[in-house]
Amino acid sequence: MLIVMDHQASAAQVDDVVAAVEKRGFTAKPIQGGDRVSIGVLYNQGAVEAAPFLCMPGVKEIIPVTRPYKQVSREFKPEDTIIRIGGVTIGEGHLNIMAGPCAIESEAQALTIAGHVKEAGAHIFRGGAFKPRTSPYSFQGMGLEGLKILAQVRDKTGLPVITEVMDVETFADVEAYADIIQIGTRNMQNFSLLKKAGRSRKPVFLKRGMSATLDEWLMAAEYILEGGNHQVILCERGVRTFVRHSRNTLDLSAVPVVRKESHLPIIVDPSHAAGRREQVLPLARAAVAAGAHGLMVEVHHEPANAASDGAQSLYPEQFAGLCREVSSIYGILNNQELQPERKNRADADR
Repeated sequence: MLIVMDHQASAAQVDDVVAAVEKRGFTAKPIQGGDRVSIGVLYNQGAVEAAPFLCMPGVKEIIPVTRPYKQVSREFKPEDTIIRIGGVTIGEGHLNIMAGPCAIESEAQALTIAGHVKEAGAHIFRGGAFKPRTSPYSFQGMGLEGLKILAQVRDKTGLPVITEVMDVETFADVEAYADIIQIGTRNMQNFSLLKKAGRSRKPVFLKRGMSATLDEWLMAAEYILEGGNHQVILCERGVRTFVRHSRNTLDLSAVPVVRKESHLPIIVDPSHAAGRREQVLPLARAAVAAGAHGLMVEVHHEPANAASDGAQSLYPEQFAGLCREVSSIYGILNNQELQPERKNRADADR
């Protein structure tokens, strides 16, 4: 249930409603939105009687929250969540592009790729320091050394960095070095890790599990919000189906559904969905056309020699083309002019 206060309600009236909610054994969650405060009622088993609250001074209306994911839902928070990391904005009105290699392999490799993707128009650098791999014999990442290289990339390029955390034990290290903490598909329902992320002050990038329903995915995000961290970014990265023409099946229908159901921004990862380089660009175009707030794309200057996922990594020149094309699509859909530097590059390439 959501108790919406009148825009002229006093702080004392808000406190009275919070006290009334908690007196009944529930948890009250004040939410500032626009010119008024709403109070979410949490930890209730079944419907909560509205009448006792409707008669309280300062209360405007009561809105039932019918979804199992309460804080994630638009019923709970109608306005879009916008996340800012330094000068980068993720959310409505901004197309955000995250790019970089699957794994950090060396300082030279990371800085070379970071230079390419920044020049092409990327806003955030991605790179794995800890790598969850199907085979125990595959490259597992550089660990702490990889995190230190990511910090060097940020220092030398100005790009914020995102990297994956695999377990509670290494969470503090990832949190110390990363600007955005990624929880990957294999850990989407690692509830201990989700609770730990809920106590973090860093934005969390939550990938959809490879066999997860939308409700399961949004409930995983609810764990993080319930812990107090409201800076959550959702990522659709493809689900496992019977097809063999791609690694996974990119569920583009998830984008408009999530945007309708939730206020959280949604990013699409066409690289992991496709698993094949030639499919990444068309899937990226489609994702932006479907309403995604941004993309996460794997890029490598020498994909044939990549330690992991070379087959799906774009060459820098391919990534530059992707940035131009998706920016044009986004501009058309949102009636926005291309950013001058991108428009100039596009004109020069004609």
